[in-house]
Amino acid sequence: MLEVRDLSVFYGEFQALFDISLRVSDGETVITVGPNGAGKSTLLKTVSGLLLPRSGNITFLGKRIEGLPAHAIVEMGITHVPEGGRLFPYLTVLENLKIGSYLPRARSESEKILKEIYQLFPILDERKKQLADTMSGGERQMLAIARCLMSRPKLILLDEPSSGLAPRIVSRVLEFVHQIKSKGYAILMVEQNVRKALRLSDRAYLMESGRVHKEGTQESFFQDPYIKKAYIGL
Repeated sequence: MLEVRDLSVFYGEFQALFDISLRVSDGETVITVGPNGAGKSTLLKTVSGLLLPRSGNITFLGKRIEGLPAHAIVEMGITHVPEGGRLFPYLTVLENLKIGSYLPRARSESEKILKEIYQLFPILDERKKQLADTMSGGERQMLAIARCLMSRPKLILLDEPSSGLAPRIVSRVLEFVHQIKSKGYAILMVEQNVRKALRLSDRAYLMESGRVHKEGTQESFFQDPYIKKAYIGL
């Protein structure tokens, strides 16, 4: 579905990514593990068209997409939920959700998609008239993820969905991600809670200093002594 090959990205003269290669298959959940500053968020921004690579290529569903504007990439079926969610705080839950259905293919099915989302996440139905700004951090993050589903994406990019949340809320948000995974969506996720995120994943990549240092299955990451010590705390 998604294939990134030899991707290099710069901020001015500073190189953030060095020849990054990774892939996400249809229906697969892939996470990137690594410290702050490793380039994980930069990777997502580049895939979604918010940043231009200096070199390398990005292929989605057989088509090259590097260099395309962000709106064209959304139209192809990739949605990006940035860290913090970026909701409209003074719009209601329902209004925020409907903003996600601006694409023609989604607009015609918006009521059907809404019903599906409410079935998956009843709390959003209960709170649909509530202003987004008055929701808890975990609820806002759920809303941000649900909003991206309104566009009928094929691939979801999630950047730190549990960032800034209390530990008990982290589990709730990641369970929300698990429910989305169970519906067959492909997911590429950056997540600081490595232990919980690995349990959701099919495969993972370790990124440090803008480079991929390891690729493997969930099991191989749990068994790797360095990853266990540095990122899982075992």
